[in-house]
Amino acid sequence: MLDELREAAARQRQARTLALLKLGTKRLLSARGEMNGVPLARDLIERLDLLDDAQLDAFFDHLAHDLDPDPATVLRCAQAYAAQPTAQHLIALTEAAESPRQELLRRLNRSPGGTAAVLRLRRALLKRLPQRDDLLALSADLRHLLGSWFNPGFLKMKRVDWNSPAVLLEKLILHEAVHAIDGWDDLRRRLQPDRRCFAFFHPQLPDEPLIFVEVALLPEMPDAIAPLIQKDSTPLAPERFRVAAFYSISNCEPGLRGVSLGNFLIKQVAEQLQREWPRLKTFCTLSPLPGFAVWLRSAPDLAALPGLGRGVATRLQAAQQTLLDACGGDLDALHNPLRHAQLPEPAQAALTTLAAAYLGHVSTLPTGDPVARFHLDNGARLERLNPGGNMAPKGLRQAFGMMVNYLYDLDRIEASHDKFRRGTVARSRAVSALL
Repeated sequence: MLDELREAAARQRQARTLALLKLGTKRLLSARGEMNGVPLARDLIERLDLLDDAQLDAFFDHLAHDLDPDPATVLRCAQAYAAQPTAQHLIALTEAAESPRQELLRRLNRSPGGTAAVLRLRRALLKRLPQRDDLLALSADLRHLLGSWFNPGFLKMKRVDWNSPAVLLEKLILHEAVHAIDGWDDLRRRLQPDRRCFAFFHPQLPDEPLIFVEVALLPEMPDAIAPLIQKDSTPLAPERFRVAAFYSISNCEPGLRGVSLGNFLIKQVAEQLQREWPRLKTFCTLSPLPGFAVWLRSAPDLAALPGLGRGVATRLQAAQQTLLDACGGDLDALHNPLRHAQLPEPAQAALTTLAAAYLGHVSTLPTGDPVARFHLDNGARLERLNPGGNMAPKGLRQAFGMMVNYLYDLDRIEASHDKFRRGTVARSRAVSALL
């Protein structure tokens, strides 16, 4: 009996909280004048920050279902535009099709702290999407608005160095997603004169890096990650800088998932470095292949890969069998660095050939390697494969130690991007020769 009373009381509190939230959204949408809406938005944000998961679920239900566009109005405006496609009818249709929740989110964003609050909402929403298809339209509205508010034209790129505020440096350590930063000594080395770190910041979030990229200035294109992140290595003299290698890019704000920022950051960094060091002639990456091992272990049908030339499928199948034979039929053996080092040369060559096939023929598919798709869609060229490039446990687990260089030829970025969008990977002769 006592438990039933407690549950009833909890339901009443949730209903009362949701009623207050609905009233708050209604008042905010009804407010006339931007300044009149600011205190209402602030009050609504304060209430949202106090919600538990169940109350937040109920609020998302309200946004997703009670603040949809009116179907009858949309249909009427669409029919009017179809019958007479004038500018006035198009404007009316566009206004009718936009959900009231978009205007609600805009008004929340105008309040101090509103941008951060909207990002918190999207972080919470993204966690629910896998089980909540009914929230997809709400998610699309949020992504649309955030794509506008976080347009790279509104963002400020800053270099992060050892003199940056400690709280910012701590965030680099926290958010580094590719090659973990092992404390302050590791971070200090990554910020030495032959290294660079750049981040995007938003005016409303001046102390929060949205995304950052780490760059090594080198004499030649790198083929392994260990020397780049070795804590006790000696910085190179500036006169030796010929290559800028992007070796890590990390997103710091989960609420911006799906909002493209990394491609703009890389291009802006390349342009700034070229102005600073005119002798830099090569801009490339040293990148992981996070999906390669999973793909290869799935025993893919190599003959079914798109865009294979005559006879290539047979060579790929032979390479697959060579590698399996060398591993005793168990590719997981390649997670062991000692076993990996004992691979005979034909098996090493087979692994490289299969990586070339994966990057050259799977990357154009939605299921392709995410890092490859990012750089190739960004206009980079698949330049070189590096067996043994990352023999750390993560590198062995994800790609059997393989790493890849993507080349950013600043004069051919658009051409390579267009080629990728048409389903073909721009690649060097050396990579093409592997196939």
